Amino acid sequence: MKTSLKLVAASLTLAAALPMHAGAAVTADEAAKLQTTLTPLGAEKAGNKDGSIPAWEGAYAKVPAGFKPGDFRADPFAAEKPVLAITGKNVDQYAAKLSAATVAMLKKYPNYRLDIYPTHRTGGAPAWVYENTYKNATRAKSVDGGYGAEGAYGGIPFPIPKTGYEAIMNHRLAWTGEAAIMPLRTVIVTPDGKRATATEAEQTFMRPYYFKDGSLDKFDGLYQFGRLITRAPASKAGEGILVHDGINEAKPRAIWQYLVGQRRVRRAPSVSYDTPDSVTSGIGLFDEAFMLFGPIDHHELKLVGKKEMYIPYNNNRAGSAKIADLVGQQFLNPDLVRWELHRVWEVEATLIPGKRHVVTKRRYYLDEDTWQIILVDGYDAQGQIWRGNYTLTLMAPDIPAVLGNVMWGTYNVQTGAYLLNEASNEMPTQYKVIPRLPASYFGPEELANQGSR
Repeated sequence: MKTSLKLVAASLTLAAALPMHAGAAVTADEAAKLQTTLTPLGAEKAGNKDGSIPAWEGAYAKVPAGFKPGDFRADPFAAEKPVLAITGKNVDQYAAKLSAATVAMLKKYPNYRLDIYPTHRTGGAPAWVYENTYKNATRAKSVDGGYGAEGAYGGIPFPIPKTGYEAIMNHRLAWTGEAAIMPLRTVIVTPDGKRATATEAEQTFMRPYYFKDGSLDKFDGLYQFGRLITRAPASKAGEGILVHDGINEAKPRAIWQYLVGQRRVRRAPSVSYDTPDSVTSGIGLFDEAFMLFGPIDHHELKLVGKKEMYIPYNNNRAGSAKIADLVGQQFLNPDLVRWELHRVWEVEATLIPGKRHVVTKRRYYLDEDTWQIILVDGYDAQGQIWRGNYTLTLMAPDIPAVLGNVMWGTYNVQTGAYLLNEASNEMPTQYKVIPRLPASYFGPEELANQGSR
């Protein structure tokens, strides 16, 4: 009897240590707001009281004449001037609308500056994504302790989220197109201000979750394929990373790596969590890639709420700049980075007792119009602000979408090192929409073939 009681007690202790979050879909009445007061993806359709955030009027889809897939996307707001400049001198006045890492950067560097431009709510998606989002609202639910989803396809799974887990799942399944390829550079800056290219590579994305002719019944649970093939430096040329992301535990994530020195493809579970990211020469962590990469089940997630915040947005000008002009010794050139006032969802991630991670607390800030994470505050074990993750966001009217999976990076506000990743600046093409690829393209065998060339 004593043994049984001990087992029961142990089970209860274990259960208490693990987050148990499961969610149900919203009611039909709540979902109806997606056709009235909310945008089709779940943002507030109205602007704010003082007009500094305008009402949402649909995705920006004005494609310039002559545009071809792969072309660099022009800045339609190039003629605009900043309406506000935030520096270390006036940062306290605006701190409530800034991330902690942004405040730390402004206080650390006297010449760091945020140029605030008029807000343009360019985020959106094709009509068929809106239709699927409406269906998801009443059929999708959280599973696997909140880390997975069921009943979702082809749209935002939880447009009216009730938990931090649902909001983060919205980020994972945010609309960025069906398939794309891009050449990229990873540029790092060391604490003493020396700039270097850590990696040149080719990145391919394909998202079966967003196959236009697909359906919930046909969807097999793998929502995303990603492949990175390194082209330079010569010492790493041919290395590759391949990932298959699943929507829940029924289709668990699988990741492989090809290392030239080993000349073989192997499973790579270490490409996750707080493992230093080899693509960024260790300045970034693997789960910081793309603003959130892989599992985050070492942290419990809490939906804090929504707030107005200055975030990088519509940075097409930065996307076309020369690296030498954009990447400065201590931070990205303020003259080339556009900030706007938007409403964001805040999700707090706290390390679960018994779990390990060097970033003990994070605050994710998700753009209400796209559900993508735009900024992240990361704290060390002493509770001090340590890391500031950002994405500049590229506005792509040809998709249409606002892309947060390119031009992202990390500031280490303690050491002064930082990085800019997934930057196609000065490369032959930008984020290029391509036809759907065969499954074999994303197979481990093809990763080996690419690596051995």
